[in-house]
Amino acid sequence: MGDKRRFRRDPLAYIEGLRRRSTTGIIRLPWGEYCVSDANQARALLRDPEFHTGMSDFFGALLPTREAQVAVGHAVRDFLRAGVPQYRAGLARAVTELDPAGRWPESGNRLVHRSVADLMLHPGTPAATRRLSDRAARGGVVFHAPQVWRRVRAEILRARLVAALTEQVRQRREHPAEQPRDVLDAVLGACPAAEVPDRAVAELQLMMHRAIVVPLSASLAWSVLLGCLHHTADSPWPWPVDQVVREALRHRPMPWVLARTVPRPLEVGGVPFRAGDLLSVSPYLTHHDEQQWSDPDVFRPERWQETGDHGCFITFGAGPFTCAGAAVAQTLLVESLTALTHDAHLSVTGGNTRAAMAEGNVPRPFTLRRTPMPPPKT
Repeated sequence: MGDKRRFRRDPLAYIEGLRRRSTTGIIRLPWGEYCVSDANQARALLRDPEFHTGMSDFFGALLPTREAQVAVGHAVRDFLRAGVPQYRAGLARAVTELDPAGRWPESGNRLVHRSVADLMLHPGTPAATRRLSDRAARGGVVFHAPQVWRRVRAEILRARLVAALTEQVRQRREHPAEQPRDVLDAVLGACPAAEVPDRAVAELQLMMHRAIVVPLSASLAWSVLLGCLHHTADSPWPWPVDQVVREALRHRPMPWVLARTVPRPLEVGGVPFRAGDLLSVSPYLTHHDEQQWSDPDVFRPERWQETGDHGCFITFGAGPFTCAGAAVAQTLLVESLTALTHDAHLSVTGGNTRAAMAEGNVPRPFTLRRTPMPPPKT
């Protein structure tokens, strides 16, 4: 219990302490999961074909084969890549609706959801289903609800949304679209009716919704917070937006561990593992390894324009199970931060770099002030 309290107080400092005390490069987390803390061992494990036999744990039992998992991931990635201009347009509208002084990460969650809403369910989807999807984003179904009572209510809302999406799947299978209009169409196109039932497709759409907006909004919040904390002047940020995004993904990766069920007996760092054990690697620990990066604890976006200062970067995984949408996710992040910083000055109050753990590594609450800059004098 003491370890769990220390972990909640400062999760990243806690696992750093575990790494310093480890003599094997393997640490045990408070809930019993093992984590590879040595960066070189982590890289080797992520690229070990024996560690990656079988299926990804991400999809659970919703899909029958690894090939089906890959097909769904690629279909959603390709649709989102084609939908970047639509996301950009939705983002421009959503930024104008932001409060001048908003509470983040909650405001960022709403910003990202509004920007991606038409990509998740196209405007021709029944209004009741779209309203349920919006309520899910606000009510703890898409984003983790901290209060127990909200999580209970979220389960009821989730069941209603899955039922509505299941009905949508049934109708769309009867009248298929020629081209994907939204993520649900993209998932449907990769899921033959004989292999994946309607309800499973609905569950997959909701899973993809969460997998898109939750990491995107958390990483955007970190990018905003870290950029503002390290440049407090009234002048614009001195770094290109894409460098801020990449450095935020390195410095505070939203997936702080990448876990996998061990498919067969193996040994890592001299420690034996049995099939069924849960073993993870930590992007955070790997990104803060002094043998991999210079000044790893310093937020320094300019490192991405320098040669020889790019260590093992595994925010999106590595090897066979690398996130299919990694490049698209970075594009959407750059678009989001560009829209926020365009012709505006950002400043934060109440922010610090101590992480909170919800479903990943997220910033603790802070207030973001966005002040439009006056047009240049002519």
